[in-house]
Amino acid sequence: MNAPLRGVVPPLAVPLKNQEIDVPSLERNLNRMIEAGIHGIFVLGSTGEVAFSTAQRRGEVLEHTMRIVNGRIPVIAGVIDTETSRVIEHIRQAESYGVDGVVATAPFYALQGMAEVERHFRLLHEATDLPIWAYDIPVCVHTKLPPQLLVQLGKEGVLAGVKDSSGDDVSFRFLVRMNEEAGHPLQLLTGHEVVVDGAYLSGADGSVPGLGNVDPHGYVRQWDAYQRGDWEAVRAEQDRLADLMTIVMVHGVQGFGAGVGAFKTALMLMGEFESNEMPEPVQALTGENVEWVRKVLLKTGMLN
Repeated sequence: MNAPLRGVVPPLAVPLKNQEIDVPSLERNLNRMIEAGIHGIFVLGSTGEVAFSTAQRRGEVLEHTMRIVNGRIPVIAGVIDTETSRVIEHIRQAESYGVDGVVATAPFYALQGMAEVERHFRLLHEATDLPIWAYDIPVCVHTKLPPQLLVQLGKEGVLAGVKDSSGDDVSFRFLVRMNEEAGHPLQLLTGHEVVVDGAYLSGADGSVPGLGNVDPHGYVRQWDAYQRGDWEAVRAEQDRLADLMTIVMVHGVQGFGAGVGAFKTALMLMGEFESNEMPEPVQALTGENVEWVRKVLLKTGMLN
């Protein structure tokens, strides 16, 4: 990246057909998001099924994404794994496809203290020239990244930015303030679809909304309003996007199956994905849950 990554950077959802990547659907939706004006794309994140992906599948996602994007926007890639050596293997793979940056969580499974977390990011920095983004997602890795540590690593050039999916708006506000006091060494992106307006009011540099797969235009309009200081438009767009986000409020399904499952179902109903198939062992939404997603899409103007 020749400039700091700012704006709307959706995490790419991966369409499947018989447990293989549905390349035509991937290409259709990725081009749709780029044409809507997104500023970058995040592949192999939570929405991108990184936790379900073999090394081969990660390579397939990277290969198809880089071919389709063809230099039009920056691509940052998740290199998420349990411990440092495994993450470095994924960094090497991502480097081979020419990505613009990588995104890593704290180590997990063998839970460690903050000294080890700090060493993890420093070792990743030593292993690559690519910008590294810290992915703060304690619900999945069971470690909350402290703002003080993140800013210090930013000041030293170890980290280029943070993708904050912590759900902790107080901590994010402190992170923004500390980052400003340090001269803004980190680019700070919120990973929460429903409170992007609050993050922008705090001073965030952009957003990484999974819902951006469904409505990239809305998030781009919101970003544009933020850039011109039209806070009423920022809020109004957020209210509509919050209504759209209720597609995830399905019955009898939780977690990944509800969230990404609803995004894929919406994209299927909109004609962008051929199916709403999920990676094993997650089941696709069916029956009344599909109808719920359809109802929300109609209510919010995403379907006619």
